[in-house]
Amino acid sequence: MSHIRIKVGMASCGVAAGAAEVYQAIQERLAAGGIEAKLEKTGCVGMCSWEPLIEITPPGAETVTYGNVDPKEVAGLLDRVAAGELPREGYTIVPRQETLADQVRIVLRNTGIIDPVSIDDYIAADGYKALAKVLDDMTREAVIDEIKESGLRGRGGAGFPTGLKWQFAYNEQKPKKYVICNADEGDPGAFMDRSVLEGDPHSIIEGMIICAYAIGADEGYLYVRAEYPMAIDHLRKALADAEARGYLGKSIMGSEFNFDLHIKEGAGAFVCGEETALMASIEGERGMPKIRPPFPAQSGLWKYPTNINNVETFANIAWIINNGAAAYNAHGTERSKGTKVFALAGKIKHSGLVEVPMGTPLRDVIYKVGGGMPTEKPFKAVQLGGPSGGCVPASLLDTLVDYDSITKTGAIMGSGGMVVMDTGTCMVDVAKFFLNFTQNESCGKCTFCRVGTKRMLEILERICAGEGRMSDIDTLYDLAENIAKGSLCGLGQTAPNPVLTTLRYFRDEYEAHIRNKRCPAGVCNALVSFTIDADKCVGCTLCARKCPTDAITGEVKKLHVINQELCIKCGACMTACRFGAVIKA
Repeated sequence: MSHIRIKVGMASCGVAAGAAEVYQAIQERLAAGGIEAKLEKTGCVGMCSWEPLIEITPPGAETVTYGNVDPKEVAGLLDRVAAGELPREGYTIVPRQETLADQVRIVLRNTGIIDPVSIDDYIAADGYKALAKVLDDMTREAVIDEIKESGLRGRGGAGFPTGLKWQFAYNEQKPKKYVICNADEGDPGAFMDRSVLEGDPHSIIEGMIICAYAIGADEGYLYVRAEYPMAIDHLRKALADAEARGYLGKSIMGSEFNFDLHIKEGAGAFVCGEETALMASIEGERGMPKIRPPFPAQSGLWKYPTNINNVETFANIAWIINNGAAAYNAHGTERSKGTKVFALAGKIKHSGLVEVPMGTPLRDVIYKVGGGMPTEKPFKAVQLGGPSGGCVPASLLDTLVDYDSITKTGAIMGSGGMVVMDTGTCMVDVAKFFLNFTQNESCGKCTFCRVGTKRMLEILERICAGEGRMSDIDTLYDLAENIAKGSLCGLGQTAPNPVLTTLRYFRDEYEAHIRNKRCPAGVCNALVSFTIDADKCVGCTLCARKCPTDAITGEVKKLHVINQELCIKCGACMTACRFGAVIKA
């Protein structure tokens, strides 16, 4: 007998939005009887702005995806579906096909589709087929050549060619080698790795096993930040299942190849995303970068040859082996092949996880895939690459998503965080935010990073407070140059990028803060003031009642006035006013 199929998105994003309550409501309705249905869990569908999400597929009928589901409406919805109806009126219907139309999902091929903790689901989706092919039909050299030919570049930051990285580790003739997956995703606004780890953990494991075979490693580590408990739980289950089925451990799939894989929980230090600091953390030392050379391929974990790639890079491997290098490099540009996963966040209509071919214009990612701006405020900039990246302005929206084009703007591809900003955003404040993050996360080893970022942050704070000087701009440039030259690791070297790109494209905002003591976006409290429009004020007294400092005076049904000396610019009056009488300038 055919059943109704019900699938609930139960990744961290879904659970945070209430998916667990929705799932429970479905369980309770099914337990009450009268509905023959199969209830399933899946990972992040990518459409985070519509969470909680459920997919319903009646026997022989189309699948309908419902978004923003309220647990209270579940029983009624299921009753109507059981009666042969797929209701649309009164519910949020997610245009899944439309949303996915401009995407090519290679890394995300299984996320939001399979049950992430079911190895059988993964195997049914061609899981471990690539591993079998590698062990049965391919030499180690052939595997490396295939990855080279694909054009895959590391998806964690600088974009170093993956096959070449593997080749370096393979060339080392040492008795012990390691493979590490860098899943220490620490960029503000980034959640690509988390979603893949939660939604398709076996794809990472299979990619790592293939890498280990190719370079001759027998042991590996998944370095995952401890703030990702669901990802860690799913990985633990996947590792246990893979070992039980013979895909990990001794004599993998009946071959002479052995490989053991462990999970190392990181403590949340941003600097541990840098590979030498990451290895130090695994070794039990404080996570601090080390001088290179030697590079990890020559002397890495415990001084043995080590290959490190990030989550997204490993997630591509099995697909490339199964489908061939030519199928992969058919996507992308001459120097940037394949696809790229982005975490769309900020001022965008459809926030979430997307995967697009390299070479897609930023405009298409934001407006076609992301749905554009959520309000009438125009697009202003997009932050790419997190704290190590930069802000790309509206004038460069036609920039292609590839390593070379993005780098030319002053930003970097990074791991794939994409924070969209509208005209209500102060770019000086944005630079301050990211620099504050980097300064706090500096390991302190390099004077230029430790002290230089602190001095830059102090200048930005002074500018936002209306105490800036025009000479501060030259000082920011000087500090940025020295920090980039004097820092040991890539995180310190790129720390000034948010400041440099905002100065490059939004220098007028810096000058407005300094010369005119004005924040054009109305964000920096020290540079804004609140007044009451005499034509709109009806004397309702609500603003005065909400003011925490009693800065507003006035009689009932008469014009109210704000005492600027008492006003702390909290904005409570503007929020309280129902008539738009409070003006922020």
